[in-house]
Amino acid sequence: MGKIIAIANQKGGVGKTTTAVNLSASLGLRNKKVLLIDTDPQANATSGVGVSISEDGLTCYDVLIDDAPMRDAIVKTEFKNLCICPGDMNLAAADIELAGSDNREFKLKTAIDAVKDEFDFVIIDCPPSLGLITINAFCASDSVIMPIQCEYYALEGLSQLTKTIRRIKKSLNKSLTIEGVLLTMFDKRTNLSVQVVDEVQKYFSSDAFKTVIPRNVRLSEAPSYGMPVIYYDKNSKGAACYKKLAAEIIKNNK
Repeated sequence: MGKIIAIANQKGGVGKTTTAVNLSASLGLRNKKVLLIDTDPQANATSGVGVSISEDGLTCYDVLIDDAPMRDAIVKTEFKNLCICPGDMNLAAADIELAGSDNREFKLKTAIDAVKDEFDFVIIDCPPSLGLITINAFCASDSVIMPIQCEYYALEGLSQLTKTIRRIKKSLNKSLTIEGVLLTMFDKRTNLSVQVVDEVQKYFSSDAFKTVIPRNVRLSEAPSYGMPVIYYDKNSKGAACYKKLAAEIIKNNK
């Protein structure tokens, strides 16, 4: 049975999609079968693994809104052990369209339940909001990774996110846990980055990942080539850190 992990933060630009793509590819390289689900209307995770959607191709929107089977929407990527359920811009309207649906919080869970036994990990890339799509992801997941940028307001957004997770856990998904807080865009040259790391590791103690993701040129370049960084430049610092994160997650889930 696959472990289902949502990657979420209502703030944009914190490294959610970068983490979703590169963690998924790194797990795949460690011989884990991985399904990446792109629920963000920007569909950057989809393009980030080199997948483009044909006009008649199914996406996560069709799964959520039209009850299309997840299996029919899954696309194999060219990367080892990695499949994706693509996103597209129609997901921008999905929150509104889901509002009137029966079991609106559990649409994604129902779809994933039909395929999760075929994968070791299911990674959900959430949009930068706490709307119905993200709530669907939380209801479908076993745990949540919360990426936060090493910047001044990092902890402020995190407290709102943890409150939402607690509410979901209390009312809709009692087994939901925090997989970990992931510090991203770390720059060891700045005092602020070092302070944020210290603060988060003190505040979240056991919930903070040991792996910290640095600012890295190769990480920024890789998406424009439709490749995870471990395929774009396997010797880069970004690739090394996502390999470490994958190893940490596998170890935590033994």
